[in-house]
Amino acid sequence: MQASTVVIAAGERSIEAVLAAEALRRAARQQGAELAIEIRSDQGVTGALPATQAAAATQLLLVGDGEADAARFGSAQIVRASLGEVLDDPLAVLAQLAATSGTAPAPDASKHIVAVTSCPTGIAHTFMAAEGLQQAAKALGHAIRVETQGSVGAQDALSDEEVAAADLVLIAADREVDLSRFAGKRLFKSGTKPAINDGQSLIRKALAEASVQAGTAASGRTTEKAKVTGPYKHLMTGVSFMLPFVTAGGLLIALAFALGGIYAFDDAHKGTLAWSLFQIGAKSGFMLMVPALAGYIAYSIADRPGIAPGMIGGLVAVNMDAGFIGGILAGFIAGYGVHWINRALRLPRSLEGLKPVLILPVLGTLLVGLLMMYVIGTPVAGLLAWLTDWLRGMQGSSAILLGLLLGGMMAVDMGGPVNKASYAFSTALISSQVYTPMAATMIGGMTPPLGIALATWLFSNRFTAEERGTAGAAGVLGLSFVTEGAIPYAARDPLRTIPALILGSAVAGAISMAAGVELKVPHGGVFVLPIPNAVTHLGIYLIALVAGVAVTAVALRVLKKPVTAPTL
Repeated sequence: MQASTVVIAAGERSIEAVLAAEALRRAARQQGAELAIEIRSDQGVTGALPATQAAAATQLLLVGDGEADAARFGSAQIVRASLGEVLDDPLAVLAQLAATSGTAPAPDASKHIVAVTSCPTGIAHTFMAAEGLQQAAKALGHAIRVETQGSVGAQDALSDEEVAAADLVLIAADREVDLSRFAGKRLFKSGTKPAINDGQSLIRKALAEASVQAGTAASGRTTEKAKVTGPYKHLMTGVSFMLPFVTAGGLLIALAFALGGIYAFDDAHKGTLAWSLFQIGAKSGFMLMVPALAGYIAYSIADRPGIAPGMIGGLVAVNMDAGFIGGILAGFIAGYGVHWINRALRLPRSLEGLKPVLILPVLGTLLVGLLMMYVIGTPVAGLLAWLTDWLRGMQGSSAILLGLLLGGMMAVDMGGPVNKASYAFSTALISSQVYTPMAATMIGGMTPPLGIALATWLFSNRFTAEERGTAGAAGVLGLSFVTEGAIPYAARDPLRTIPALILGSAVAGAISMAAGVELKVPHGGVFVLPIPNAVTHLGIYLIALVAGVAVTAVALRVLKKPVTAPTL
C-alpha cells in the first residue's frame, strides 16, 4: 500500500479520534506503510498537514463527520469512513483505501493454524479469545481451528491429524496448557488479551516469532517470558482447578443449612440428609480445596510429577491450620522443587522411566512436607489466624475500605490481573470460612455491565446505536457475574468509562462489606442468591447492587459526552 493522507474530523469525540489514529497507524505498520494523520476536534488540530502536502495528496482517507476543510486537498480521491468503522476494524478500512487506489496489498500465503485458548475461570476470556483469533485468521486469509479449554473442559478438541497438518500452534492462555502433544511443531505462547484486542497482530507476530516445541525445552525468548509471568500464571492455574471444589462444597453446605437449619452439622442431626450434605460439602469438598490449589500450582510448574507433592503439601498445610497461604507456598515449593530435581538429577537411560512415577514424587513430597512441618507451617498458621481474626472483626471504616478496594479492583481491568487478584484473594479466604470478601468481590464484578446497561437506557445520547443495541447482552453477563461484558464499552472510551465503572463497583463493595454480607459460593451472580443461606443479609446485598449500578450509570452520564442528539 502506498503512503496515504488521513484526516480525522471528530468534533466532540476527541478521545475516540486519538484511538482511531493509533489504530490506523498500527494497522498500516503491519502492512509496511506509514500514514500522515491530522486530527481535528473541539480540542484543536493535532498533526496539522502542511499546505504543500495537502495540495500534493492524490488520495485522502476522511474519518468522521466533522469539519475537515477538504477543499485544500484539491482533486485528491476521497475515501470516507466513520470512527466506529475504524475502531472496529482498521485493517478493513485500509483495505478499502488500498482497493480504491488499485494497490491492494498481496495477502500472506495462507497458513493452517491450530490454537488453544484458556483462562483461569474458563468463562469469558476463553471464548472471546477464540472468537478474536477466528475473525483475525479469516481476515488474513488463514485457516484456523481453535480448541477452547473452558470451565466445562475442552471443546472442539484438536485431533492428532489437525495438529500434524498445522503450520503453526498458537496458545492464547492465562494459565498453563499441556503442550506435550505439540512437540516438534512451531509454537507461540501468548495471553488471551492480545487475541481479544488485536488478533491479527497476534497471528502475524506468532508466524514471525514461533519456535519449535521440543518436549519441555523452550527457547530463550519463551524462558525469559515465563520468568516474568510464570508465578502469576501458575497461581491462576491452581485457582482455576480449585474453583469446582469451592463451588460444590459451598452449595452443598448452603443446602444443608436450608434443610436442617444452622445447626445441621451437629451430631444431634447425625444420619439426616442435611447432616450428610454438610459432611460432603464441608468435610470433603472444602477439605480438598487447599490440596487442589497447591497440587495444580505444582502441576503448572513441574507437570504431572508435581501433582502428588503439591497436594500432599497442601494437605499438610490444612492439617497445620496454615490454610490457603500455606497451600500456595506448598504448591510453589513442590513445583519448583520437583522442577529443579528433575533438571539436576541425572540417571542412566534405563532408570529415566522411574523419575515421573517414583523418584520425583517421593523426593518432592519429602522436600515440601519437611519444610512445611519444620520451617513454614507454624509461622504461616499464625499469620493466617491473625488475618482471619482481623477480617472477621472488621467493622466501620476498615470494612468499608476493604470493600472499596476489592469492589473497585474488579472494575479496573475487567478480567485482567487486577481483577483476578481480587477474585483469587476472596476465593481463597472461603477455605478459612471468611465469606465477606467474596460477597464484595462478586457484587463489584456484577456492577460494571449492569451499570452500563442501565446507562444506555436512561442516558441513550451518551452511547452509539451499536452500543445501545448490545446493552441487553451486557446486562445478562452482569447478572451472571461476567465482568468482561463491559470491555467493549470501556475499550471505546476508556478515560471516561473505566473511572465510572470503578466508582460504582467500589460503592457496591463498600456497602456489602459494611453490612457484613457473606457469600459462600465463588460464582453464579444473581442465580445463586435464591439458594437458602448461600448469601446472608440478602436484602442489603440487593440494595448494594442497585446502589452500585445506579452510581455507575450516573457517573457515565456525567463523564461521557453526548454522541447523538437526545431522543424526544
